[in-house]
Parts: sequence; C-alpha cells; structure tokens
Amino acid sequence: MTRLILATRNTGKITELRSILADAGLPHDLVGADAYPEIPDVRETGVTFAENALLKAHALARATGLPAVADDSGLCVDVLGGAPGIFSARWAGKHGDDRANLDLLLAQLADIDADIHRAAHFACAAALALPDGRERVVEGQLRGVLRHAPSGANGFGYDPILQPEGETRTCAELSAEEKNAISHRGKAFRALVPVVRELLG
Repeated sequence: MTRLILATRNTGKITELRSILADAGLPHDLVGADAYPEIPDVRETGVTFAENALLKAHALARATGLPAVADDSGLCVDVLGGAPGIFSARWAGKHGDDRANLDLLLAQLADIDADIHRAAHFACAAALALPDGRERVVEGQLRGVLRHAPSGANGFGYDPILQPEGETRTCAELSAEEKNAISHRGKAFRALVPVVRELLG
C-alpha cells in the first residue's frame, strides 16, 4: 500500500479525499500534514491556483519522500475579472477573516443588481507531485451567482453568498453531503482518481 500525503491539516479535506479514493477502489494510505509536524507550511507565492497547489505538493513530496497531493481554491467573480481569486482568503487584508472578506466583496458589488452580472464560481486546483519530480494538476469549478446578503450557517468563506447554478439555496444552506457532491474541491479530487491510478497504481 502506497502512503499518500495531503498538504492540509483540515480533517474534513482528508476525510473527503480518503472517501473518494476508497470509492474508486484505490487502497492508498492517505494521511494529512499533521503526520509530519516537523515540516513547515509552504508560502503560497504562485499567481494561480495551480501554481500554489504545485508549490505545496512538491515541497511535501521532497520533504517526506512520498507522493503528495495539495489543493488551492478560491472565489472568482466575473465582473471583477476573476478576483478575489488566489487572494480570496485575505481579500480584506487579514488572512482567514471570513466576515471581513465577505463584507468587502459585497460592498464592491453593491451597485451590481442583475444576476447576470453577479456570476461567479468557486475554483479548485488539485496537484499530485511525486518525489521524482513528476506532477499533474486537475481542476474543478462550481458556478453560480452571488447573493446580495449572506444566507445560511453551514460551510465557510464565501459559501453564504454563492448560490450554485440550478439551486435556490446558497452553499451555506446546503448540507455537507449536498455541497460535497457538487463542490469545486470534490470535482477536483474526483478528477485526481485516474491520475493517482496511472502514476501510483
């Protein structure tokens, strides 16, 4: 059984990818970055989701000698030219201040009324890097429109304002199971399955 490391300390992400691999019949032993606490976090200096995912995956593969998976994701708003994009988690300045990020984005879009001009999508790039330098990147998206005010108590980040296509609820009003079935990260992780099968067996 090949050990595979996921560049995250988020147990939800680990559980999600572990379940996807198991459902595909892949027997890999997936662990998170907490299994190697001596390895520092990698600075995300890339200018795309794919670059950041590859930076993290390669750093972890080099440090552990194991195949490594990493992802990077964010919200891309059409009328803002794809912003906040890679800056989603620190749009208001402080990394991880979900409420401030949400409030700033809503203020920037306050004069944009029509749904057709409030189109946006969550994007995720997932990378697999091997210790020998081989790499692959896959991507997933969840398209929708942005509400004028937050709604829902589930999820995190911009979930309370993105209403997925074909839905009447925001991502934050969906159950975890409903969201995982359509999420950008779920799509990217599922797209990794044939890559893992090809490169790791």
